[in-house]
Amino acid sequence: MKYLRFLRVNLFRKKIRTGLTIGSFAIAMLLFGLLVIVRFAFNQGVEVAGADRLIVMNRVTFIEPLPLSYRDRIAALPGIKSVTYATWFGGTYQDPKNFFPQFAVDVDTWREMYPEYLVPDPQWKAFVDDRQAAIAGEGTAKRFGWKIGDRIPIQGTIFTGNWQFNLVGIYTGARPKDDTTQFWFHYDYLNETLKQEKLRYWIDNPGWYIVKLANPDDAVTLVKKIDQTFANSSAETKTDTEQAFAQSFVKQTGNIELIILVIGSIVFFTLLLVTGNTMAISVRERTGELAILKAIGFSDRFILFFVLAESISIALIGGALGIGVAAGLAKLAMAYGNPLAAVLPLLYLPPDQMVVGIGVALAVGGLAGLLPALTASRLKVVDALRRV
Repeated sequence: MKYLRFLRVNLFRKKIRTGLTIGSFAIAMLLFGLLVIVRFAFNQGVEVAGADRLIVMNRVTFIEPLPLSYRDRIAALPGIKSVTYATWFGGTYQDPKNFFPQFAVDVDTWREMYPEYLVPDPQWKAFVDDRQAAIAGEGTAKRFGWKIGDRIPIQGTIFTGNWQFNLVGIYTGARPKDDTTQFWFHYDYLNETLKQEKLRYWIDNPGWYIVKLANPDDAVTLVKKIDQTFANSSAETKTDTEQAFAQSFVKQTGNIELIILVIGSIVFFTLLLVTGNTMAISVRERTGELAILKAIGFSDRFILFFVLAESISIALIGGALGIGVAAGLAKLAMAYGNPLAAVLPLLYLPPDQMVVGIGVALAVGGLAGLLPALTASRLKVVDALRRV
């Protein structure tokens, strides 16, 4: 403890330079945190995909529906625990820019399929009892300022017209990384409306099926079995694990993600190199002072670790500050409805990546101070003082 005050005095003797160096580290680690947040947002669906769920869609394209009769045929296969279905609605709220995922779902089976989405029992009962009811994710509700009891108008794009829904529930995620931007309503409400309008193409034809497996290890076998069941039919299927299904969407935006990550990484490492060079110069300027410490009895090992401690302390302070600001910005954005929800539905900096960021900062700080520290520890006192 007696050396901590000595270390603090030396660190802040030149406050402006130390402050700028810490600030450079903070900016570099802030950028690191933002890059991780962007990468996580692009891959969020993959991260949360259930290992025991399969997605069954039309082989032609995702937007082509499948017959409702497929549900019972899939459920009858050995190894299938439960089956639900959904249809992509694709509407907007108030403005065409206000996009968020809307699903017409099978009320009887949806909640069982996704236990990670938490809905209070009274709210779910209200959802079941009202054909025009809807449940929104917490993120979307915050984004638009919705509250339970609101009447939500959605302008249809695939299914044209102005659709009205009663918001009776708001779901949350069991994990911080769960998607809370979705909007659910009754598939039966959609289907009955389509029957009245005589849109035969979509009547009794949901968009896709979600299948829960009794044993996740049977996924490969059941993927083949489901597709073989509907081979050579008028609506052949393409079945994937939920993770593979999510990855297919990530690949569609992969170029954007790659561009962001490449540009950000270049700027990030440039900042680190500049910061490391500044720290190295700062240490070299104090070689004479370090020689005096050796002259009054401090060992070479002490000088080595003392210089490294200064370098690593600056890196730790700057790194923690930058990572903390990045995590805070993500939480702040989510708390106020996430203005980037249309592109990046979830802004979240995982704790393990925060640890990685601090580790990177410490590594750079250690490397920046290592060579000057070794030089200072090996110098003879006479030679070192001669440099002053």
